[in-house]
Amino acid sequence: MARKIIIDTDPGQDDAVAILLALASPELVVLGLTAVAGNVPLALTEKNARMICELAGRRDIPVFAGCDAPLARRLVTAEHVHGKTGLDGPVLPEPTMPLQDGHAVDFIIDTLRAEPSGTVTLCALGPLTNIATALQRAPDIAERVQQIVLMGGAYFEVGNITPTAEFNIYVDPEAADIVFKSGMDIVAVPLDVTHKALVTAQRTAAFRALGTPVGIAVAEMTDFFERFDKEKYGGEGAPLHDPCVTAYLIAPDLFTGRRINVEIETMSDLTLGMTVADWWGVTDRPENALFIGDLDADGFFKLLTERLGRL
Repeated sequence: MARKIIIDTDPGQDDAVAILLALASPELVVLGLTAVAGNVPLALTEKNARMICELAGRRDIPVFAGCDAPLARRLVTAEHVHGKTGLDGPVLPEPTMPLQDGHAVDFIIDTLRAEPSGTVTLCALGPLTNIATALQRAPDIAERVQQIVLMGGAYFEVGNITPTAEFNIYVDPEAADIVFKSGMDIVAVPLDVTHKALVTAQRTAAFRALGTPVGIAVAEMTDFFERFDKEKYGGEGAPLHDPCVTAYLIAPDLFTGRRINVEIETMSDLTLGMTVADWWGVTDRPENALFIGDLDADGFFKLLTERLGRL
């Protein structure tokens, strides 16, 4: 039975790969894409979302623009990683498919109320502003969500935008706090696992060797943002963060983690946006998330390359 999903996203090259993986996978039915400000401002994330749908030949996917700023803070973006467009690397045509008229938050609420309870999964690839806003406006949707699988946070890998915080959580820590306290079934895909999904030269070559517009565009995307991450981390490749979310929904056996308590720091200047993950069970705080810690990287890239080859 295919899983119905809404992808909430701030594309970003790795978001693009995550969306393409979803669109290539019969296990998933993408009900819509909801864009949020994050890696780049909203005007670019909603445009990039449409460009990715067109690249995949899926002009039928509705794309909605959502929140253009965090709940309580100034927007922090990541052009230093993703380039000024958010999708630097490939040269993709301007999208011609329309942006939907409604607001992303209303689409999330309306879809969760219209579909049978427990049948829609939220895939969150960016800051959690849209989803937290939906929860604030319509608290009844929390129990209707089948699961939320989100890329965000870190524990052993600590932070990538500050010494203690991962970018998506740091951009809107108040939104993350709302989501982690919502009671939804949460799967958190943190840097601890995404930093093991490294795009090496060999893996990029496999994308390029597909010889399709999608394969070549993905290789150009990974080539682009790899330059920044290789210099920063000194590794053999750049981490492909967001596709881990989609891959988890398709092949959860590739991943391992623990059910633990995760709290979000919203007060401290020093550790703002930190995911305080009780990995060792040293508090009596209740478990609220499955926190993923490891993956089979070869299996992940095999799945990704095979699926992208279908588009």
